[in-house]
Amino acid sequence: MDTATHFAMGFGLAGLAYLDPVVASTPGLAEAVMIGTVIGSQAPDLDGLIRIRGTAAYVRNHRGVSHSVPALFLWTGATFALIQTIMPQTSWLHLLGWIFLAVCLHVFVDLFNSYGTKGLYPFRDKWVALNAIFIFDPFIFAAHLVGFMLWAAGLEPGRLFLWIYVIIAVYYYWRCQAQKRTTELVRQSIGKSGTYTIIPTISWSNWTFVAKTEHHWYVGEIHSGEVIILDTFSIKPENDRIAAAKKSRKVQSFLSLTHHVHVETTERPFGYEVKWIDLRYRSRFQGKSHYMFVAVVYLGFDLQIRDSFVGWIHRGEDQLTKKMDPNRQLG
Repeated sequence: MDTATHFAMGFGLAGLAYLDPVVASTPGLAEAVMIGTVIGSQAPDLDGLIRIRGTAAYVRNHRGVSHSVPALFLWTGATFALIQTIMPQTSWLHLLGWIFLAVCLHVFVDLFNSYGTKGLYPFRDKWVALNAIFIFDPFIFAAHLVGFMLWAAGLEPGRLFLWIYVIIAVYYYWRCQAQKRTTELVRQSIGKSGTYTIIPTISWSNWTFVAKTEHHWYVGEIHSGEVIILDTFSIKPENDRIAAAKKSRKVQSFLSLTHHVHVETTERPFGYEVKWIDLRYRSRFQGKSHYMFVAVVYLGFDLQIRDSFVGWIHRGEDQLTKKMDPNRQLG
């Protein structure tokens, strides 16, 4: 989920914590729990600081081991230690439990969007993306805002947020079922066996999809039950140029994150351009469609890497051209 929603969930858990009679009756503990749940609800995303090591490191590690099972205990322990240093609590077990719940909830809800996490590591060293909830869901955020307003108006926060989270849990179930129905709809429309990935958008009735069959990739959209195929790509065998470009660490980081990848090779005056595109992220800029998440390598005719890039392109191919230098020799 987005940062704002994680913040809202942190405050929501602080309200829910009033169901705990020790929290509700112990002076200062409710405030400590609120600080703990807000920090805990953000803590796993501190892995974003790895961006200072470059985009490739960020792509490989963001929502990786920082969202794993061992990390749940590490983030909880660090947050708990910080709060105990600032405002020590004698009922420390209750504080620890609510912080742990906040960290776990962060990782859990992140499993339901299209980016996913390594939330099952080390038991499963793969990205898990359930593709049911958009990165920012207006319903979930609005439910929290309504809760905060009712809390401010004087309603008892424990029972209030218990009902809010029951409603949100039902909403998650409904979205998962809608995603399954939409997957079957696309499968019947294309009519071929393969792997079908249905991706949520901010609209309940609109989805995007990526389908991989034996010979093709299909990329499209679903609008109120109507399946529209936008792009079709032939799946081609790997060649020597692709193999040479895959030696780039940036490409390796990209491929470690996504399996919805189409690769294209284009001859250029300086040699070859090899581009991997993540088919999940199709967009339009100035009337032209493009794929936003890419890894690109420039090779010389000797198949030596001249330059490489991995990251997000929001403003079309011209933005990518400005980031690449065919005269650079990386070796």
